[in-house]
Amino acid sequence: MFDPQKTPRIFALGLGVDFPKALVAGLRKKMQGQPPEAMARIQLIVNTARMRRRVSTLFMDGTAQLLPQITLLSDLGKDPKFNAIPQAVSPLVRRIELISLVDALLRQNPSLAARSSLFDLAESLAALMDEMQGEGVSLADISNLEVTDVSGHWARAQNFIGIVGRFLDQSQEAPDTQARARAVALAQITEWTHNPPEHPVIIAGSTGSRGTTALLMQAAANLPQGAVVLPGFDRDMPETVWDELIAQSPARMAAEDHPQYRFAKMLQDLSIHPKNVPNWHETAPADSARNKVVSLALRPVPVTDGWLRDGPDLGDLPSAMQGITLLEPQTAREEALAIAMRLRMAAEEGKTAALITPDRMLTRQVTAALDRWDIKPDDSAGMPLQLSPPGRFLRHVIELFTRPLDAEALLTLLKHPMTHSGSERGAHLLLTRELELSIRKNGPAFPDAASLGKWAKDNKLAGAAEWAEWVAQTFCGHMCEGTQNAVHLAERHIDLAERISQGRIGNGSGELWNEGAGREALKQWEALHPALDALPDLSARDYADLLGGILSRGEVRNPDVGHPNVLIWGTLEARVQGADLLILAGLNEGSWPEAPSPDPWLNRRMRAGAGLLLPERRIGLSAHDFEQAIAAPEVWLTRAQRSDDAQTVPSRWLNRLTNLMDGLKGQHGPEAIKQMQARGNAWLERARQLEAPIETPPAPRPSPCPPLEVRPNKLSVTEIKTLVRDPYAIYAKHVLGLNPLESLVKTADARLRGIAVHQVFEDFVKNWDDTRTAGDLVALARHIFAKDVDWPSARLMWAARIARLAQDFVFEEQQRQQNTVSSHLEVKGESVLADLGFTLTVKADRIDLDARSGAHLYDYKTGQIPSKSQQIAFDMQLLLEAAMAERGDFEGLHPRHIEGATYLGVGAGLKSIAAPLDEKPTAQVWKELFKLISDYQEPKKGYTARRAMEKSKSFGRYDQLSRFGEWDETTRPDNSGVTP
Repeated sequence: MFDPQKTPRIFALGLGVDFPKALVAGLRKKMQGQPPEAMARIQLIVNTARMRRRVSTLFMDGTAQLLPQITLLSDLGKDPKFNAIPQAVSPLVRRIELISLVDALLRQNPSLAARSSLFDLAESLAALMDEMQGEGVSLADISNLEVTDVSGHWARAQNFIGIVGRFLDQSQEAPDTQARARAVALAQITEWTHNPPEHPVIIAGSTGSRGTTALLMQAAANLPQGAVVLPGFDRDMPETVWDELIAQSPARMAAEDHPQYRFAKMLQDLSIHPKNVPNWHETAPADSARNKVVSLALRPVPVTDGWLRDGPDLGDLPSAMQGITLLEPQTAREEALAIAMRLRMAAEEGKTAALITPDRMLTRQVTAALDRWDIKPDDSAGMPLQLSPPGRFLRHVIELFTRPLDAEALLTLLKHPMTHSGSERGAHLLLTRELELSIRKNGPAFPDAASLGKWAKDNKLAGAAEWAEWVAQTFCGHMCEGTQNAVHLAERHIDLAERISQGRIGNGSGELWNEGAGREALKQWEALHPALDALPDLSARDYADLLGGILSRGEVRNPDVGHPNVLIWGTLEARVQGADLLILAGLNEGSWPEAPSPDPWLNRRMRAGAGLLLPERRIGLSAHDFEQAIAAPEVWLTRAQRSDDAQTVPSRWLNRLTNLMDGLKGQHGPEAIKQMQARGNAWLERARQLEAPIETPPAPRPSPCPPLEVRPNKLSVTEIKTLVRDPYAIYAKHVLGLNPLESLVKTADARLRGIAVHQVFEDFVKNWDDTRTAGDLVALARHIFAKDVDWPSARLMWAARIARLAQDFVFEEQQRQQNTVSSHLEVKGESVLADLGFTLTVKADRIDLDARSGAHLYDYKTGQIPSKSQQIAFDMQLLLEAAMAERGDFEGLHPRHIEGATYLGVGAGLKSIAAPLDEKPTAQVWKELFKLISDYQEPKKGYTARRAMEKSKSFGRYDQLSRFGEWDETTRPDNSGVTP
């Protein structure tokens, strides 16, 4: 196939060339005139399964022929001739062993690192070990580094790095994946050296960025019938620039971030100058003029001198960049919507379009935007296993072991699609709904077996008792204190997950392990289970973190679901696939290229000294992906100018490209940028039109006038204030029968505090005698809070507040008791306005009777006490209670004179404010109440929303229903809705 030559055989394919297609065309051309079986003798080694599928598809184009032997670089170790090399230890097993050793080290010396970093440290050590084995770096290479360690960091780091040595020493008997891959490569190289194959061996598509791969490529290039085909080779870079990349000096380490650096390094090792590398096949690039612009823009720093020298030779830039569209929307949402619209257009035209970005959040936004047209893209990355239904379910279940069961966690699991999937799911969902409504209304915040049993007793639905018992036995009481045996903890977790998934009836695991995601989750569990013996005892939180890390490594992909022409690729796929349109999205610093991950062990100079990979390597690979993708026939470049919280910085490559063009005024560079932006702005305008709100008139300010027979004929004294300030709330509650759902996430809110504090003072006064002290009040408060308040911090804070006012309250109570003959607590009352057919109800906190049978009314307030003017105009609760007491409308109390009515503030401090009975006597109060109620018995009197709120920003419980915001307090009420 190849003529003999003295130098290694290296070929390349340029930028903007469909690499698999040109690779196949080159093979066919070189095999012209050869017998059919000659093609079958070729060993073609590619770097990804996706490229293997594409190359195979191209060969099977309808012509009957034999195919070459297409294998993967990663599959070389599967050849039986390498069976003598021990099989690699599972990466999961190795990481668990590292966790065990790091745990032991931290127990011996807790000052080395926080225990919360256990898993992160083990993971970073595993990554370091993989890299050392892949690059052939020994522990001695790192230990012998000359380091001036003033802070002591290097000494601490060596304690951890020493752990790696234990596994490197046993790499011959129990190698890691990278160690075995390197051993296989070295064995293959040895075989090729001593017994060179007579058939062609071609390695195609790899950049040689890893040490093991680079060694194999160099060996293949030196075979008599061997060759290497490099992808995305820049033919437009001058010789002087190649020489800069090849130059070896510490100052040139920055060249690692150049897209062609990998090739320069490999060719230097093979003593080949890049300008002497021939083409594998003479396939023309999509746009050679554009390739020259991009090549000049991405030259290694410093670049401006090259721009000034070579920029004028680029020709007319608008012509060169006519296939480029530049979108720079303000937000990622606009970016995603514009991309989705372009992908939809491609689908309608029958063209293939691929979105390429490392930003997974952006791809999810694009997928969501496409969903409005029922288009599901073919996403090569799939869904992370931890975000799939089984992954989320397993993570929710393990949380039952880590913290007390609260209402939110219980309902989250009960409503999960995996729960009770083995039997009678419909009945389960019905009972779950009823339980949720009960918890929202009545609590408790932390359900347990007793509260679930009480709910079932009060519920009349069939099967409620049996279902509640299953919930109590399955969900309650799993919180683990301290550490547990890792194997037992994991088995309990999976057993509980299967029981919850199956449901109350039958044995099994429900739908948990079904479908692709379930099977992948089961695969991860089966890999984890045998390795758990190596772990030390773990807390439930540690095990939950470990499980989350394991699930995050898996992915679920359904290749049969996605649209064949709407594709989402990672940056690697662009090398091996072709598309009519490539959209390079998320072109911001920190996204593309991604910021290098911090290395807790070695800084940049130390890595270079030891022979490890520099952080710039990953940036260089991303730069190469960018340079290849932008050479496609039609390309979109997109970036959002703002993230969620700050201004973004354009990707360095996009910045260089626009800066270069902006400076080439003689080549119409600024005009080219404007044309690129104009094409992008046209799509942004379409996206804005798509999301432009439909012009609709704002909702009127409601003031419904329901028929008299459905208007409320009974209200409490506290609702009279609402009737004055926000009549619409009375209409919604009593006429429509609507009540806002309480939050599922229970908190120690003002309502609960008011109930608990009222109970404290009621019990304290109920059992009053002259020996009672402030200490008794505080003790009583702590007792009641411990019984009724589930939050320890709230108990302490509320008890502290009562302790601050206890002394003053006891002192004032002694004064009140001197004039008190009897106290009546939580007294119910009811007044009937017979002429209006209306009833007013009340439950007074406290009514004291003095020796002359005069009544003293008290109302405890934990919140703000209404001012005198507020009581006169709006908040007449205590005034109404006084009027009712004077009429004798309280149970067990005859009509009597009102000596006083007082608000007792028992919030942050003790405060007493008397009701203004002198300025607004009870007769006037009753008269105003009669008028207020009679007004709302007029057919045309509407229940106006937010009629007289205390503040314009005051919250109303029914503001959403009344569509407040589309109107304000200056809007005239509209009673054209519900009328008699």
